[in-house]
Amino acid sequence: MGSQGGFGQSKEFLDLIKSIGEARSKAEEDRIVLHEIETLKRRITEPDIPKRKMKEYIIRLVYVEMLGHDASFGYIHAVKMTHDDNIHLKRTGYLAVTLFLNEDHDLIILIVNTIQKDLKSDNYLVVCAALNVVCKLINEETIPAVLPQVVELLGHQKEAVRKKAVMALHRFYQRAPSSVNHLISNFRKKLCDNDPGVMGATLCPLYDLITIDVNAYKDLVASFASILKQVAERRLPKSYDYHQMPAPFIQIKLLKILALLGSGDKKASEQMYTIIGDIMRKCDSTSNIGNAVLYECICCISSMHPNPKLLESAADAIAKFLKSDSHNLKYLGIDALGRLIKLSPEIAEQHQLAVIDCLEDPDDTLKRKTFELLYKMTKSSNVEVIVDRMIDYMININDSHYKTEIASRCVELAEQFAPSNQWFIQTMNRVFEHAGDLVNPKVAHNLMRLIAEGFGEEDDTADSQLRSSAVESYLRIVVEPKLPSTFLQVICWVLGEYGTADGKYSASYITGKLCDVAEAYSTDDTVKAYAISALMKIYSFEIAAGRKVDVLPECQSFIEELLASHSTDLQQRAYELQAILGLDANVATNIMPMDASCEDIEIDRSLSFVNSYVQQSIEKGAQPYIPESERSGMTDVSSFRSQELHEVSSHALRFEAYELPKPVMPSRVSPIEQSSSNELVPAPEPSYHAEMHQVASSVPSVSDTGSLELKLKLDGVQRKWGRPTYSSAAPSTSNADIPKIQNGAPQLDAVSSSSSKAVSYDSRRQQVEISAEKQKLAASLFGGTSKSHKRQSSGSQKVPKTNIPAAEKSHVAKNATSDTAVLERTPQPPPDLLDLDESTVSSSAQSLDPFKQLEGLLDLNQDTSTLTTSDASASGAPDVMSLYGETTLNVQSGGVPNLLPAGRDEANLLSGLAGTPNRDGHGENTVTNPTQQLNKGPNAKESLEKDALVRQLGVTPTGQNPNLFRDLLG
Repeated sequence: MGSQGGFGQSKEFLDLIKSIGEARSKAEEDRIVLHEIETLKRRITEPDIPKRKMKEYIIRLVYVEMLGHDASFGYIHAVKMTHDDNIHLKRTGYLAVTLFLNEDHDLIILIVNTIQKDLKSDNYLVVCAALNVVCKLINEETIPAVLPQVVELLGHQKEAVRKKAVMALHRFYQRAPSSVNHLISNFRKKLCDNDPGVMGATLCPLYDLITIDVNAYKDLVASFASILKQVAERRLPKSYDYHQMPAPFIQIKLLKILALLGSGDKKASEQMYTIIGDIMRKCDSTSNIGNAVLYECICCISSMHPNPKLLESAADAIAKFLKSDSHNLKYLGIDALGRLIKLSPEIAEQHQLAVIDCLEDPDDTLKRKTFELLYKMTKSSNVEVIVDRMIDYMININDSHYKTEIASRCVELAEQFAPSNQWFIQTMNRVFEHAGDLVNPKVAHNLMRLIAEGFGEEDDTADSQLRSSAVESYLRIVVEPKLPSTFLQVICWVLGEYGTADGKYSASYITGKLCDVAEAYSTDDTVKAYAISALMKIYSFEIAAGRKVDVLPECQSFIEELLASHSTDLQQRAYELQAILGLDANVATNIMPMDASCEDIEIDRSLSFVNSYVQQSIEKGAQPYIPESERSGMTDVSSFRSQELHEVSSHALRFEAYELPKPVMPSRVSPIEQSSSNELVPAPEPSYHAEMHQVASSVPSVSDTGSLELKLKLDGVQRKWGRPTYSSAAPSTSNADIPKIQNGAPQLDAVSSSSSKAVSYDSRRQQVEISAEKQKLAASLFGGTSKSHKRQSSGSQKVPKTNIPAAEKSHVAKNATSDTAVLERTPQPPPDLLDLDESTVSSSAQSLDPFKQLEGLLDLNQDTSTLTTSDASASGAPDVMSLYGETTLNVQSGGVPNLLPAGRDEANLLSGLAGTPNRDGHGENTVTNPTQQLNKGPNAKESLEKDALVRQLGVTPTGQNPNLFRDLLG
């Protein structure tokens, strides 16, 4: 290590650093550090240590802490060094305490006074060192002690001090937003600072503020765009360039801010189009920092209101990323493609071969990002290929966290886009078999419901074939050595419900399989419960059919084992099974009807069926039932709470507050009344609501009995003995929710085929012939390369229309017309915030109505009322600082019609339809609600086989496809 502030280091210190660097093992390094700790403990306590030596000891303590050992014995010496007047020693002490201490350490209180003094120092280096410590160690309790000094430093003559003061205020805001809420306007002012460093530091707190409340900073869109333009035009000093890129980190932060401000706002986005297009043209794609700026531009384009030219530029940039040999750039390309595919799905077709190469890449990170892209672009035509690929990948990974994520995505895609029920059941079997208990238990319940409900049509043959195929598949899978518990529950339920339904398998064969499952998983009570319930169903069906029931020896031993089980649930199931075995056919049919798992259950909550028995018992002398309310002395259970407040019981504990004491009587009252008023006399009715709303009167009133009651002021006082509440007179601090206006962004029109040209994947691979297997995979994922065929196939899907009355349509049109009234301000010419040498040229931009361009998309004749306000000032030159005054800005925005994006599934129009029947996992009947069958496709067979848009499985409808499996449930 070199010399520190002119003081040369000792040979002993240099040898320590050398020995640590040459250590060959962690044990040898620990031995060296422990020896150094013992040496420092001995020497640091010596009297009259020279400052040069103490400084070296503190630095050696920093090395000890950095290597993971405890150096707390020297913390106090670092704190003492911060009090030194020497600038080098003070900065060393500040550096050490920022590394040693945290904001909650007990020694922080010893340096607060020093920090206050140093913040007022004339030496700006001392001020900067103190500000560094403020950002690191000042906590919420000590912020008020240094806040005034930090705010004063925002106007310091040195730009480094102003920059660190902005950073300190940002840190205060992160730790305690309420402490600096009144100082937010300072960030707006510092955005106009002459120094680019101060301006760049201000972007960080403004980004946090805009993330929380976008609408409050819409007026700064022009300012941010102007700053970004000046940065891109290289009007900042050369010292801000990095790899020949002008201030790239400031550009990235500005692009992030513009992405937030332009999201769903066409008017704000129009002010950004030009500068973002210029940056994308000027970006140097040969350097990493240039690619980083280019990627941030793509992210900004995907967030703001879409623009065809910018989308085309973004597609070209993505093509360059995907053609690169660098895995990092490919990763950027896949991520950027996933962002743009929501706006323009045609972009993915241009890069289908590149996506397939990334899917087969050995880099696991790149492969996972590609699966995320495929998940976003899944539809009914390619769901089989994508889900099969995802399951194959899930089988080969060991990361349980990511395996859970892949399994949930496979289930979600299968539920939304399954082409047939058979494929869905086979897919769920694979997911359960390989993902194990990582699958959500709701998936098992939904699978059982689908098998029970079938296709939801009157075709019983198709339903029976579906259940028979499920039984056959589960009989093959049940012999596997290790299966997850959730999957075993599904298998037991299906075998018990439909194992003998088609007559292909005998009851003895199915019951034997169930007993084998229960024996193999004897430690799982849930599996045994499902197995015994399945046995109960099979035996009931056999008895109802009039066939003789032969209980296998292994089944009999299993039943006897459960009869002596410690689980009361298993015992009850076993006893119920024994009772069913002794019933006749008629009773068994009523108890366990065949295929009745989806029938409705009528519940008689009043138990009217026992009325005759109750009446006969009363006639024979039985005592009538006494309700609980009457047994406890109450006449009505609903009035229990009010009765409890007023009832005074001498034999029970009282939990209300003590009665108010009687005040001392005035002199005009007789002594007898005075003596009686000092006692604690209970009030006639201890109604606390009335007392809390009253204020103590200046003149006490005389009661009917001659005693006085003093009314205390109980406003805002918590009741300690009664029910926990506060006086209603306490001021309310609840804030009304601020309504948020969501501006719907209309979807971008598809780029014409003449402008969107297919991008060649790799010029170096053009001469290599693409294999037939890869071409087939590309055709499966992307549906081929013919765009006309794509549009034709996508347009062939039909969406059921919702009948809307004419009155509602007119009402909707009126609301849409009234909501488009927008209050606009006359835009001021954006100030040249950074170049103060040139005069600012004022240019009046033509005010564009952001909704005029939507008239072709909305079938509404609406007049947009535009209110224009102008500044009262008649001065021609723009006042830059007036934009950032501390006055409150009134931002008014009108309602914007929420348009449905074209890239979303059309089935979202049906998100308000009714739910689907519920289903019990044990086979018991639950209440179901009939649903309306949907017409899909030109004919029913083709719709079920290839282009079934969705299948409703009973889960909560998602935002992408709310009509899950609705065509199956009729």
